[in-house]
Amino acid sequence: MKTSIRNQISGTVVKITNGGVMSEVVVKTAGGEELAAVVTLSSVKNLKLKKGSTVVALIKSTNVSLGVE
Repeated sequence: MKTSIRNQISGTVVKITNGGVMSEVVVKTAGGEELAAVVTLSSVKNLKLKKGSTVVALIKSTNVSLGVE
C-alpha cells in the first residue's frame, strides 16, 4: 500500500467495540502502546477486522493538542 500519510503505526487489533453505526478499534503497537480508532461498522466488516488482525494505523491530522495537569 502506498500513501502520502507519513504517520503510520503498525499493530495488532486487541479489541473491537461495535455500536449501531460506529465501532471503536483498539490497536496495540509493537512497543506495547495502545491507540483507538473510531471507524464505521461497515469499514470493520469490509476490512474483515477481528481481534488479532494486523493493521496499519494511518494518522493524518491538521491539529494535535496536548494538555498537562
